Amino acid sequence: MSEQNIGQDGEGNLGNLSAFADFIGDVPVKLTVELGRVTLSLREVMERLGPGSVIPLTKLTGEKLDVFINSRLVARGEAVAVGDRYGIRITEIVGQPQEGR
Repeated sequence: MSEQNIGQDGEGNLGNLSAFADFIGDVPVKLTVELGRVTLSLREVMERLGPGSVIPLTKLTGEKLDVFINSRLVARGEAVAVGDRYGIRITEIVGQPQEGR
């Protein structure tokens, strides 16, 4: 009996992708949307961080936000309001470079 990966045929090609998606569909992942970053010294944090503080971030207004799944960049999008919550409208899926090309 040969070992075979789920969702692949004996030659390593994707076979029944739907069955594979059903198999892993309930695995939880962490989705993070990054608004921006900033690097501060500990002194700056202690001096500047407090109620009412505004800390400028690296992203410009209107710039696409990065979407990560389990710390891997997978998409970019724009912030939207969904009722009284924030959401993200995906505008770009980030491709992964193929090995050997």
